Amino acid sequence: TRPGDLGFDACHFNLHKTFTTPHGGGGPGAGPVGIKAHLAPFLPVPVVVKDDKGYRLDWNRPQSVGKLQAFWGNFGMLVRAYAYIRTMGPDGLRSVSENAVLNANYVLKRLEEHYERSAPGPCMHECVLSARRQKRLGITATDIAKRLLDLGFYAPSVYFPLIVEEALMIEPTETESKETLDQFCDAMIQIAREAEAHPELIREAPVTTPVRRLDQTLAARQPRLRWSPERG
Repeated sequence: TRPGDLGFDACHFNLHKTFTTPHGGGGPGAGPVGIKAHLAPFLPVPVVVKDDKGYRLDWNRPQSVGKLQAFWGNFGMLVRAYAYIRTMGPDGLRSVSENAVLNANYVLKRLEEHYERSAPGPCMHECVLSARRQKRLGITATDIAKRLLDLGFYAPSVYFPLIVEEALMIEPTETESKETLDQFCDAMIQIAREAEAHPELIREAPVTTPVRRLDQTLAARQPRLRWSPERG
């Protein structure tokens, strides 16, 4: 699509997933903003411009909104996304996007009998399920995520989007094979059955990881971002 043709004056592009930059596990995320020419005078300074001497940073922009903190952005992610776009080309990007959407819908269909759907109909590149059914059995989305660790899977995003109760947001990429998707779905189905028959297995998870459940509230209120011999 070309957002400008649809009447957009400005558009924010998340680069994760579709354009291969990381997002889960802390990122770093990146999301450049594209604008139409009539808004260019208001861009934050400095702006990269090209003249007969090459590229330079232009600070002389009287109508600019000013300088923003960390104006470089996550530059490495921008380079990575640009290289990926140029490498894949229009046909390649379309193909990988189609595969990602296909994978997400496959997961959705396999799991919809075991977890509640957040919305009817097909999904796009991610499927959002809800653990409301499991919550009635005393099992939360967090519990399910922790149990997945014991079964060898990095857990999907939980509690997002915020409007979905006990949300499980699953985003399989285009590179996942049917075999790996089935392995993940089998694990999710196993957990759904355990919630009914052996809920204690889920509440006690994870038991195979070096660290079990962290105190997330304490970590948020008293963050220790640097290790020290005294405090650990």
